[in-house]
Amino acid sequence: MNNTHKKLHLAPLTLAIASLPLSAHADFISDSKASITARNFYYNHDLRDSTKPAQSKIEEWAQGFIFKAQSGYTEGFIGFGVDVYAGLGLKLDSSPSRSGSALLPGAYKHAGQARNADPRSVDEYSEATAAVKMKISKSELKVGGLFPKLPILQAGDARLLPQFFEGAMLSVREFDNLDFDLGSVNRVNYREFAGARKIQVGNYWTVESERFTYGGATWRITPDASVGVWQGELKDVYQQSLITSTLNKQLGDWKLGAQLNYMYTREAGEEMAGKLDSRMPSAMLSAALGPQTFRLGYQYNAGGSALPFMHDTDLPAAANAVQVLRFDRADERSWQARYDFDFAGVGVPGLVAMARYVHGDNFKYLGRDAEEWERNIDLTYTVQSGTFKNVSFRLRNVELVGDVTGRRDENRFIVSYTLPLL
Repeated sequence: MNNTHKKLHLAPLTLAIASLPLSAHADFISDSKASITARNFYYNHDLRDSTKPAQSKIEEWAQGFIFKAQSGYTEGFIGFGVDVYAGLGLKLDSSPSRSGSALLPGAYKHAGQARNADPRSVDEYSEATAAVKMKISKSELKVGGLFPKLPILQAGDARLLPQFFEGAMLSVREFDNLDFDLGSVNRVNYREFAGARKIQVGNYWTVESERFTYGGATWRITPDASVGVWQGELKDVYQQSLITSTLNKQLGDWKLGAQLNYMYTREAGEEMAGKLDSRMPSAMLSAALGPQTFRLGYQYNAGGSALPFMHDTDLPAAANAVQVLRFDRADERSWQARYDFDFAGVGVPGLVAMARYVHGDNFKYLGRDAEEWERNIDLTYTVQSGTFKNVSFRLRNVELVGDVTGRRDENRFIVSYTLPLL
């Protein structure tokens, strides 16, 4: 087996270069920025007490390098530019009995399915993509490799290299308090695979689709309050409606916040995942005082089916989608308590900590009432000065217990450093 997997999406880059005029506006260069991030990632997941004990643990260690560059725009009524991304992943430690962390490709044929006959992770892999961008006034169109960060579509970045999509996205910013976003993606680069693929559906692992389209609007009512309305459809699988709202309020020394969401998902087209009914309200309330922030979250999947979503993506509209569990099973109801502390307030700048507990119940497993919980501890320190300034050390610890999963423990240790090149 060839242990070097490479995926180079050169068509967008070629198109980008061909689109640029011979004499570009100075802003094309002066507004450009580029950086390279080194990310060292250790992952350990103890499965000995899980309900699926075929593999006792997952443990891998890898080194990643992430290059990103964004140009400015050429002069003229329509400005042109290009964004470029390249990534390299190197295996530092793994074995067939411990693979499957999603740091490296090759361990699984498909996410969520049983390991294949050769579960070795590749020794190295690389990826690259680019997007042409065009700007008129304050509106921007990007075509090619995309890293969307929208309420209804948010590319994940929880492993060695980031997830990206291939498609087009339009951001309309012509109005002071009203934004519009439209887009369509047809391929996705998953964190645990080498090569762009069809879009796989989380919670419905055997289902794949060829296109996701979306549209949305965000109205900033005041500087402290906003409302968003979004609509998306994964071809022949599901259609999804999302309403989001945020509110912030200063009350003396306290900064109060609230985020309320409602997401309704049902079947679409050929109904490849069957009939779907997921009606999920969620809320996150926060109160910050000095270096401390207290949060309370609630989420309830009132429908009769588990939430379908695009695999590997983050779910900002689901308050209790945390490090491992999403608490999105049919009829599941969950509560969250979270505490954040910034040690800069007590004389240790660069050190931040978070503790979170989420409990879910009200769902069925094997015909019986079931429940589950997850506890997260996250500790990050970023060096503030000296030779190693801006080097970040992050420790993420998880314990989860549930009737579906059994008990599982996980540790992630990440060292990262971003070097600006422009």
